[in-house]
Amino acid sequence: MTTFYVTTAIPYVNAAPHLGHALELVQADVLARHRRLRGQQVRFLTGTDDNALKNVTAARAAGVAVQEFVDANAASFRGLREPLALSYDDFIRTGSDPRHRAGVERLWRQCAGRGDFYRRRYEGRYCAGCERFYSPDELVEGRCPEHGVAPEPVAEVNWFFRLSRYEAAIRDALESGRVRVEPQSRRNEVLAFVRDGLRDLSVSRPAARAGGWGIQVPDDPEQVVYVWWDALANYVTALGYGGDDRLYRTWWRGAEERVHVIGKGILRFHAVYWLALLLAAGQPLPTTIHVHEYLTVDGAKISKSTGTAVSPYTLADRFGTDALRWWLLREVGRHGDTDFTVDRLVSRANGDLANRVGNLQSRTLALVARYRQGYVGGGGRATGGADLLGCCRTLPRQVDEALSRFDFRGATQAIIDVVDGANRLVDAERPWELARAEAAGDRSAATRFDEVLSVLVAACRVVAAELRPFLPHGAAALAAQLELPGSERPTPVFPRLRL
Repeated sequence: MTTFYVTTAIPYVNAAPHLGHALELVQADVLARHRRLRGQQVRFLTGTDDNALKNVTAARAAGVAVQEFVDANAASFRGLREPLALSYDDFIRTGSDPRHRAGVERLWRQCAGRGDFYRRRYEGRYCAGCERFYSPDELVEGRCPEHGVAPEPVAEVNWFFRLSRYEAAIRDALESGRVRVEPQSRRNEVLAFVRDGLRDLSVSRPAARAGGWGIQVPDDPEQVVYVWWDALANYVTALGYGGDDRLYRTWWRGAEERVHVIGKGILRFHAVYWLALLLAAGQPLPTTIHVHEYLTVDGAKISKSTGTAVSPYTLADRFGTDALRWWLLREVGRHGDTDFTVDRLVSRANGDLANRVGNLQSRTLALVARYRQGYVGGGGRATGGADLLGCCRTLPRQVDEALSRFDFRGATQAIIDVVDGANRLVDAERPWELARAEAAGDRSAATRFDEVLSVLVAACRVVAAELRPFLPHGAAALAAQLELPGSERPTPVFPRLRL
């Protein structure tokens, strides 16, 4: 049986979660639920990056003790499980989980044992928002391309990692497809970076500048491990890499697929630095890195620091989990950023869920209840029924293929196509007229009516099954109504939303 390990990036906890975090969590959740639906063994990991210096800075600005501040925001991220209907198997906090520190120390010592670290003085431009140094040619008019601010000049003595030693191995892993980066444009981007030549990387920070926050470099109390080096390790430390590594042997070393879901701004860290760290430690590489674009508000990236954050808690409470998940999965494409508005969320939910899926559910089950008292017969030979049933049979494969490309919009469109086909069948066959003809004594109309209902109920059941990874609540409610259609009118699963 295929084993599938899927992770999200772990966000800083310098503020409460925003809609951009929800996008990544929901995408990873769909992948996990879809593979479980197909009978595979799945482990889904998420968590928080507690050790970042920007968490310390934000806590000081808020006038709150760092630990109290970090704990509160980490709890807010963990709390997204219910409003987003997440099915993660593990949630790691890098600042408090004993698994993490032990694993980071083990990885550090393994790299040190290969001679991959050396100390030297470094001067550069440091962006606190990214927690990384930038070279002059990486800046845009002297500003960080991610945050639009001028990085501060910093001079310090750090430990450096011999990234250049692994340039050829990283290039080979990416070019050969052993590590697959989706979409192709992001693969091309990171390959261009590697082919341009890799420079050694600073992987520690002075403990004094970090206020002692973070994980101490083994055997060097004056330095803490650079937050990105520390954070990337969570994918294996959460599996017990630093201690009891039974989960590690199953879900990393032994897994057929090791998948990271990340935003485009941290591609380099995952497709270059993380690969180098694993190569240095002699560990397997991830098999796939899925990269999503950004969400924007009025064209500006949703961000805690820029004040454009949108709360997933507020949206889920106001419009429901299904509507929020559906917008994230239907509207956000593989290429280019997506602008969010409440109007678009409501319009998409009403257009797809209420008017299409909900309309099909209501029409079908109302007919079954009114004219067949919950019993569905027939063999599906109605005009157009065979075509619709054919689409139902191919739907799972279409969803599989779309999700293998990290194409959530394509997967959900395939489901909606079947819904539209079923609604067209209703319009073409006009089963209420067949019922009236049956009542007047037309036996052929009765047979045809049963055939139409049989096809429609079958289509609804396939739709409910394939919707489960995308809308776990709504799909379960729809499936329950279809399991034993009753003699009462159905309750709307996807009611219309109002602004």
